[in-house]
Amino acid sequence: MKVAALQTLSTPDVSRNLASAAALVAQAAAQGAELVVLPEYFCLMGQHDRDKLAIAEDDGHGPIQQTMAALARQHGVWLVAGTLPIKAQADPHAPVERVRNACCVYSPEGHREARYDKIHLFRFATEREQYDEGRVLEAGTAPVTFKLPSKADGALRVGLSICYDLRFPELYRTLSPSHAPCDVMLVPAAFTHTTGQAHWELLLRTRAVENQCYVIAAAQGGLHENGRRTFGHSMVVDPWGQVLAVRHDDGEGVVMANLDVTRIQTVRKQLPALTHRML
Repeated sequence: MKVAALQTLSTPDVSRNLASAAALVAQAAAQGAELVVLPEYFCLMGQHDRDKLAIAEDDGHGPIQQTMAALARQHGVWLVAGTLPIKAQADPHAPVERVRNACCVYSPEGHREARYDKIHLFRFATEREQYDEGRVLEAGTAPVTFKLPSKADGALRVGLSICYDLRFPELYRTLSPSHAPCDVMLVPAAFTHTTGQAHWELLLRTRAVENQCYVIAAAQGGLHENGRRTFGHSMVVDPWGQVLAVRHDDGEGVVMANLDVTRIQTVRKQLPALTHRML
């Protein structure tokens, strides 16, 4: 199966971001991708944290979700729509004070097949940088996997995670129990340049090695209009921890790789670490 990790450089303008996402999805589909992954915050990198509240959508409804479903259907791909803000509260008349940072997965027919809400909320503080997602985000509570049909290999088990989740191996162990391990882990992200330079590749390769699965990481990359700098380096890692493809440059781009289920089987047979787990 050919897969694509899309890298974006999102702006405070939703319409521009959706147009960029559409062009990248079309490019990936034209190159034969069956699974296409957008990064975290692909639809908005606002001037302020609370800008997410203004564009938050109801669950299952709204122009961002409709655009993603239409793109999946138009190009006949499985589309992982990075993250978008979905209202946290049930009362549609109440002011939006918190949103869920939600990753939605669409089938080639345009149906939403899965939704995962980011569980771990990023907080980081230095003299130069201050981030606290908890100011506007409400944390999710449940890990999510879905089945990805494969013409050659049956269905692949895919685990969803988002950015800061990458630092918490217990989430990936929950997603991938020893009796039903995941074949693929997805990581849409917007790592800061500071933390990404230090830990991005290290963490991605570690998650791949310890779970003996492919990891597809789609990232924001470059200097954004709001002054934030994200690390980029969107990549695909194989079950042995080898980087199959990576984008070293900032800015928009498509990272393509092939997933081979026999590679997963070979690694797990040669080194049956998953069967040696105590928990």
